[in-house]
Amino acid sequence: MENKTSPYFKYAIGEIVLVVIGILIALQINNWNESRKEMEIEHRYFTNILSDLKDQNASIDIQLEREQEYFEAAGHIIKS
Repeated sequence: MENKTSPYFKYAIGEIVLVVIGILIALQINNWNESRKEMEIEHRYFTNILSDLKDQNASIDIQLEREQEYFEAAGHIIKS
């Protein structure tokens, strides 16, 4: 009896090992995919932040020009 069940037992162990390896590979692929998605989101965030900073810098430059004009106008008024 033991002679007949031994090959089946080895086969069952082999099948279990293959299933476990398959699950581990699938989990690793899923982790890589999730990591890639997170990196894409981070890239979008950084791109948006950079765009916002450029817009704010342009607004500050415009405001500085206006303030300089006000300063010069005030200087002319004070001299008069």
